[in-house]
Amino acid sequence: MKKELVIIGGGPAGLAAAIAAKEAGINDLLILERDARLGGILNQCIHNGFGLHTFKEELTGPEYAGKYIDKALELEIPYELNTMVIDLTQTSEGKEKLVTVMNREKGLYTIEARAVILAMGCRERSRGALNIPGFRPAGIYSAGTAQRYVNMEGRMPGREVVILGSGDIGLIMARRMTLEGAKVKLVAELMPYSGGLKRNIVQCLDDFGIPLKLSHTVVDIKGKERVEAVVVAQVDEQLKAIPGTEEEISCDTLLLSCGLIPENELSGNLGVTMNPVTNGPLVDESLETDKEGVFACGNVLHVHDLVDYVSEEASQAGKRAAAYLKGELEERGRKILIRAVNGVHYTVPSSIDMQRMEQTQVVRFRVGNVYRDAAVEVAFDGKVVSSRKKKVLAPGEMEQVILKKADLEQAEGIKEISVSIRRDT
Repeated sequence: MKKELVIIGGGPAGLAAAIAAKEAGINDLLILERDARLGGILNQCIHNGFGLHTFKEELTGPEYAGKYIDKALELEIPYELNTMVIDLTQTSEGKEKLVTVMNREKGLYTIEARAVILAMGCRERSRGALNIPGFRPAGIYSAGTAQRYVNMEGRMPGREVVILGSGDIGLIMARRMTLEGAKVKLVAELMPYSGGLKRNIVQCLDDFGIPLKLSHTVVDIKGKERVEAVVVAQVDEQLKAIPGTEEEISCDTLLLSCGLIPENELSGNLGVTMNPVTNGPLVDESLETDKEGVFACGNVLHVHDLVDYVSEEASQAGKRAAAYLKGELEERGRKILIRAVNGVHYTVPSSIDMQRMEQTQVVRFRVGNVYRDAAVEVAFDGKVVSSRKKKVLAPGEMEQVILKKADLEQAEGIKEISVSIRRDT
């Protein structure tokens, strides 16, 4: 089978990318989705708060996904469900990509594509990756698994709950479990700051009187058949448990909300160069990886805080993939590197090609700590060209700066752009 464009993933990123590519004139395309329905993770996110940027209204996750699904159906974009992509390689010439696919009806088969958009999303960090000591009793779940059980399958994971990690899913599940009648005794966070949005801390913890203990972690799990209690301890600046601070909390359930990992095994198989900070591909202003014709967007690229930004980014990937397929994406020219320095954790994109750059370019980034009364600075080859004051910068909130092509052209010969944090004293 041959296709002009294959989109791997039918969640919010894949849908938005496919719609943008179709509207840009690419008709021979296909979405591959491993789940039984389109929509991705949004199908289990029944809380509201989605769509304020994109649709100017507050929607639940399924409502937000539904708008994109309806548009994809209206445009007659083909898709395959219950279909797992198990390998991604390229031909010996390097032009066409070989997508190896498996599903129950067709078995194992290969699709030859001129371009591919990576939109596989991310997965939760598991207990095994956290190295928590103790037995392996029932009652330990990732927050996302618990969310699926409660919201889609009508099953309660437990009645007395401790949550490790203050990621957004964990915060939202603290509220959800409380509303379903469970007692959420504590949210413990290893870092000295929360990993979730400020609004979720307020609406999901503060409004329900659920305590949040920063610089704390679970150091032991009690129980053999089922979780009976967890031991929580304070950690020092090196994130090591402080002896004498241990506290045993009885519970029957431990939810883990300790970060998300982009699903990039396929990207690795193809040999895409990865960003060691985000665990996603390095991309340029067109969201193209260093493999020609391979684009990436959404949480497979870097973990987003708002799905609205996922859709915006994915639409750009779809448009640029369409331009590539139509021969309208300019040849690569002079590349300017974008560096994250002085408190900035990473940037997306990590480079800009002056030949391909549009009149403005959004650069999104996260900081590595909490900063108050600080400024976001942009420098061209070390010379500060813009500074924007911020009352608070936190790792849980994505930030952005906007670069203008005219400014880069005026700074002739520029080799590097840096984005940094300046703390006012």
